[in-house]
Amino acid sequence: MADRLRSATSPYLRQHADNPVDWWPWGPDAFAEARRRDVPVLLSVGYAACHWCHVMAHESFEDTEVAERINAHFVPIKVDREERPDVDAVYMAATTAMTGQGGWPMTAFLTPDGDAFHTGTYFPREPFLEVLGAVRDAWADARDAVGERAAAVTAAIGQTTAGLPAAPLGDAELAAAVESLLGDADTTHGGFGGAPKFPPSMTLDHLLRHHARTGDPAALEHVERTCTAMARGGIYDQLGGGFARYAVDEAWVVPHFEKMLYDNAQLLGVYARWWRATGSALAERVVRETAAFVLRDLGTSSGGFASALDADTEVDGRGVEGYTYAWTPAQLREVLGDDDGARAAEALGVTDAGTFEGGTYTLQMPGDPDPQWWAEVRARLLVARLDRPQPARDDKVVTAWNGLAIATLADAGAMLDEPLWVAAARKCASYLLSEHVVEGRLRRASRGGIVGEALAVAADHGNLVRGLLCLHQATGEAQWLDSAVALLDAAIELFGAEGDDGGYYDAGSDAERLVVRPRDLSDGPEPSGQSALAEALMTASALTGSSRYRELAEAAVRASGTLARRAPRFAGGVLTAAEALADGPRQVAVVGAAAGGDGGVLLDTARTGGAALHGDDGASAVAADLLRTARRAHTAGAVVVPGAPDAPGVPLLADRPLVDDGPAAYVCRGFVCDLPVTTPDDLAAALLPAR
Repeated sequence: MADRLRSATSPYLRQHADNPVDWWPWGPDAFAEARRRDVPVLLSVGYAACHWCHVMAHESFEDTEVAERINAHFVPIKVDREERPDVDAVYMAATTAMTGQGGWPMTAFLTPDGDAFHTGTYFPREPFLEVLGAVRDAWADARDAVGERAAAVTAAIGQTTAGLPAAPLGDAELAAAVESLLGDADTTHGGFGGAPKFPPSMTLDHLLRHHARTGDPAALEHVERTCTAMARGGIYDQLGGGFARYAVDEAWVVPHFEKMLYDNAQLLGVYARWWRATGSALAERVVRETAAFVLRDLGTSSGGFASALDADTEVDGRGVEGYTYAWTPAQLREVLGDDDGARAAEALGVTDAGTFEGGTYTLQMPGDPDPQWWAEVRARLLVARLDRPQPARDDKVVTAWNGLAIATLADAGAMLDEPLWVAAARKCASYLLSEHVVEGRLRRASRGGIVGEALAVAADHGNLVRGLLCLHQATGEAQWLDSAVALLDAAIELFGAEGDDGGYYDAGSDAERLVVRPRDLSDGPEPSGQSALAEALMTASALTGSSRYRELAEAAVRASGTLARRAPRFAGGVLTAAEALADGPRQVAVVGAAAGGDGGVLLDTARTGGAALHGDDGASAVAADLLRTARRAHTAGAVVVPGAPDAPGVPLLADRPLVDDGPAAYVCRGFVCDLPVTTPDDLAAALLPAR
């Protein structure tokens, strides 16, 4: 048995290294072997934190009989969807087209040329054996029919890469999109639709920007309803902070327990911006606890952030979902004693009935207990929970998801005066730029400091550019803007669709040629490449004044305009960018205020560039207040940059002098500025939307 997966950078592939199935990694050698043997390829796609992937592995891939049948009649290929999202996208499109649904593990049977002719998701052992036999027989006895089916499937999924007709998203269309969203909203539990229910991160950001621009109270109301329900529900980890991937019910009570970096990075930003809009104490608590979770549980020694915590905890040699997180009243009393245990059970909604398996309970917090008491009790429960077996961690560092983390840690850190969060974002960005860029080309992922071979896709570029642009605003440092522009220019060339239609392919022009070149405009749990690049182009245009970036941002929004009109729930990222474009976006230059590398507002005005300010604590306080006011203003995507007038490499600070040798703020649109203001009240007034 060949040992091809043991040296993989993917933890998911390494999980299967000891299977009796003779796995191959994705690559030309595997397909050459299928051609040599004249057998189909069995493609299995999953990821390390996937519960049902583990179930199928235990039932089938660790089973000798199943493995013998696979090895005899197929060339089996194992793919980590998080490491190869391009491969996953192509065959998920085939699976959805053939079965009407998708999910992981994904199971596809391919010709040696890579065309899919039979697909599915999770198969229990006995049905899987039947499918293996049926596919083997069809390959042997009905080859022509198999070939015709494979060609038809490839042609069908190829049509999905053509994009949709471009359509503008002006004020009327943006209002209609919000009306459509709110018409589909769950007005009882928040979010959209029924079970299972996923956090609608990008749509919440879209609604927040729409409210900031228009004042629409219904948009903010649904954000508050959804964010409150999630924060008080079982999908939120009331002890450790951070969110699970989704809830299996419509009321956010029982989570699917895997905790993904991309969810927590996005939700950290959503709750920070909800706090900025309303001052909600609940929002601030969730922001601080989620940031602590990301830094504590997902941080790696390289400075990057790990991908996920597993849904399962291994107990007595088998995976048990939720074992680490669920509680009973008796367990609470055992840790806290009778009085505090009973009080904690009431605060967390824990009863003898249970909400989860075996009469256990997923912790919720329907109200706010005494903060001092709860802080002490929470710490004791968390310590006790750490004594339990813990879920495994997928510690590969994915560029796109780390870009999201950089963006929200930098934004939230600057907004809430938490320089350690900005410092963590800075360290992560330094790691990605030094290690994930190989010979000038961005790569998708690394593990343990070893960078994988997979090239970055469009979402990697878009999200990392966005993160670097947020870090530039938090620190005022030009280096992050320079790196962002270089990556953005590369992305335009690598991913731009033919004919300049404003669309972007997911895979680069230099990437491996698959049976089709994937291109998906719709957002899922994370931004599509299209929406990630739209947001990056919009923000870059605001920070640099580049008319080219502005035109490309508008074209990217138009390219997704038809999707946004038809199905706004799946176009949250582009609608978010469109709201900012409709608002300007506004630009704020705060001269005389320095942020420094950790994003904190410095009171040492010797670094602001104004000689008259040196040692003037009053001026320092004004500079700090101006910057804090700009960062905490509820706007539809305004950019804020602090620093010295004419700071090298920072276009927004060019020709923005101090006022009477003191700090000032300039509010601009398209680099055309209003008169500077010198007080926080005047700045707050200048940032109010024109309605």
